[in-house]
Amino acid sequence: MPGLDTKLNENKMKKFVIVITLMSFGITLKAQIEKVEIKTSAICIMCKNTIEEDLAFEKGVKYSELDVDTKILTVEYNVNKTDPGKIRARITKIGYNADSLKRDAKAYENLPDCCKDGAHQDEH
Repeated sequence: MPGLDTKLNENKMKKFVIVITLMSFGITLKAQIEKVEIKTSAICIMCKNTIEEDLAFEKGVKYSELDVDTKILTVEYNVNKTDPGKIRARITKIGYNADSLKRDAKAYENLPDCCKDGAHQDEH
C-alpha cells in the first residue's frame, strides 16, 4: 500500500525534525561557565571552608576554591544566573573583603576568632 509507506515516512521525518530541533535547542541553552579570581581577606583553613561552603549554595556558582596562601578565591559560575559583582557581594556578606569591596562588619564579628585578622573597620 503506497499510502501507508508515505504516512510512515512522514511520521519518521516529523520525529527526526523534532529530535534535531530539541538537540539544537539544548545546545543553545547549555550553561555558559566563566571563571573569576577574587582577592579576599581570608587567613586560615576555617575561612576557606566558610567561603567555599557558603558559595556552594549561591545560585549560579558551579565551583569555588580558595588558596589560603595567596588569599585568591577562584569561582566558576554560570553567566546566565550570576555575575562577579553578585559573587563579591556575597563574600562581603559572609564577613570577608572581596577585591575592593569591604566586608560586612556584623558578619565579620560573627566569624570564628581564627578568621579575624584584627583589622578594624569604621562601617556604620
